[in-house]
Amino acid sequence: MTMKTILTRIGLATVAIIALLMVQTVSAASLVVGGKGFTEQLLLAEITGQYLTAKGYSVELKTGMGTSLVRKALENKQVDLYWEYTGTAFLTFHKNSFANQPAQEIYEAVKAKDAKSNIIWLNASAANNTYALAVRQADANAKGIKTLEDLAAKLNSGEKLILGCNIEFYKREDGLKPLQKAYGFEFLRSDVKRMDTGLVYKALKDGDVDVGLVFATDGRIPAFNFTVLKDTKNYFPAYAITPTVRKETLDANPDLAGQLNKLSALFDDATMSALNAQVDVDKKSVTEVAKAFLKAKGLL
Repeated sequence: MTMKTILTRIGLATVAIIALLMVQTVSAASLVVGGKGFTEQLLLAEITGQYLTAKGYSVELKTGMGTSLVRKALENKQVDLYWEYTGTAFLTFHKNSFANQPAQEIYEAVKAKDAKSNIIWLNASAANNTYALAVRQADANAKGIKTLEDLAAKLNSGEKLILGCNIEFYKREDGLKPLQKAYGFEFLRSDVKRMDTGLVYKALKDGDVDVGLVFATDGRIPAFNFTVLKDTKNYFPAYAITPTVRKETLDANPDLAGQLNKLSALFDDATMSALNAQVDVDKKSVTEVAKAFLKAKGLL
């Protein structure tokens, strides 16, 4: 064998090794980000995708899935991560009963349970997309209604207030009746207007009802100048928005946990509501809203 042949073979072997290392590196840095099909989830997935792409990952988004489907996709290694709600895992996935457990207790319970399945809950954000009652901001200020206890006091003093809520909340065992019992008030049957969830926001905005059942991070809350009444007795379960990731993915990408925790720290109710409003009310695209948010935070 000639020296030229030996050198050629060494060169080819070196190229092959480098190519293999490059493939392994690309593989380790490739992430599939999942998401559900509504605005908030589309935004969270897009923000995450753009941020991680800027960090050097190759990111694929798989959004538009239902709750059960995206969870199964995480379990079956079809997605590497997605943002989930603590209350959803606690009540729906793990079939627990809610008995006024604090938000931290719910988080710790789902974190411990899922760790056994190699699904890791990173730091919970301050955004809590739970049920809430809201009033028009002008009424909150004029009537001094800022908490559910304030609402109870007004109703018990004889003030007539009309509630708008969906049929499910009116009927369900953890809905309106136990809420009234917990806070010691009661809407007269004739003072409760039952309607589709989406119509509650318009009815409250237009003055057809005085109190409305809302989701705490809905973009229409800031857009329509609503005030969410503080749940001082912790009646509603916590639905803290939290990144959930496969352990295998975190092990392969040592920086990923810190990067996602950095994102999680940026979200609270007001921030999430404002982002949702830009899409649902201002009709901006999810892509442009995500990009503007990351740029404003100095992450792009």
